[in-house]
Amino acid sequence: MQTRNRLLDDVSQLMTNAMGVAQGARTEAETAMKSLMDRWLADRDFVTREEFDAVRAMAQKAREENEALKARLAALEARSDTKG
Repeated sequence: MQTRNRLLDDVSQLMTNAMGVAQGARTEAETAMKSLMDRWLADRDFVTREEFDAVRAMAQKAREENEALKARLAALEARSDTKG
């Protein structure tokens, strides 16, 4: 009976150690993958969110100014047509 308990204890300890090794390998693999993705993204010249938002705001302002100029030009042309 004592031998059987000892065998079960050894198997239990082996499984516990195997789980620890598997967890360590998983953590190491996740760290390596994150590092690889960070390097890949850094090499791609992607813009930051702040840069994107700034350019989007500039584009919106340019569209609004363009619409205002179109309206002003149309008004000037209309006035020119009535005088001529």
